[in-house]
Amino acid sequence: MVFDCRPKASLVEANFDARSVNKRIGLIVLATDHTSEGDFARMCDPDQIGIYANRITYQNPGTRANLLATGPRLTEAASQILPGDALDVIAYSCTAASVVLGNAVVGDYLKAGKSDTPFVTPSSAAFDALEALDAKRISVLTPYSASISQEVFQYFADNGLQIASANYLGVDDDREIARLSESTIIEAACAAMEPSADALFISCTGLRAAVCIQRIEDRIGKPAVTSNQAMIWRCLQHLDSEQVVHGFGHLFQHPIKDRMSAQ
Repeated sequence: MVFDCRPKASLVEANFDARSVNKRIGLIVLATDHTSEGDFARMCDPDQIGIYANRITYQNPGTRANLLATGPRLTEAASQILPGDALDVIAYSCTAASVVLGNAVVGDYLKAGKSDTPFVTPSSAAFDALEALDAKRISVLTPYSASISQEVFQYFADNGLQIASANYLGVDDDREIARLSESTIIEAACAAMEPSADALFISCTGLRAAVCIQRIEDRIGKPAVTSNQAMIWRCLQHLDSEQVVHGFGHLFQHPIKDRMSAQ
């Protein structure tokens, strides 16, 4: 006699949450980026905020032509982040490209791939961050070449900020930018700070500046704003997040003001 020892399978009723996490941030980074995702992970609570990243092709060195070429790639990259699902905000993590393309153009590319989604860039976030800090006269440090640095300085001046001092490190490969030591970043930041400036802006999402903010602020006695810090702060504002972020500068003590440069 043969016995069937297999257990009977029963269908269990399944219930579903509206989302696996409450809030969703879409993040587009360059293929060569070593830094952005790590900074988002440091500052965003993974139990409450999902970070959904996609990478786009990028060719070093950081020339105007190579930065402009990233624009058309943003639409497909945005559309591939959680297809069919809504995002609360989407960010393009390249400061220099947002300057060379212009924030409005970046927004057009992103919205073509993820419609009705607010967008943030590092430069648009920096404008909002500096306004929240009441910083009108700033010092600026970039890691870029002289030509791209000049475009950044001019873009910030064209958007109503007084540039008290402008320094750059002359590195034109974002993989090398990511390797700049923390001590180099801190010393360069302190040297860049003009005492009459209200705040220091440190450009570039590839630069490991966010982890240095507290030490920089302690040295210069003024607020320091970095590309990734500002971008994450601005994304959290879009989420109406009540998350408290410690250790990444004075900025996280300030809500956004009425003007919103990224829509």
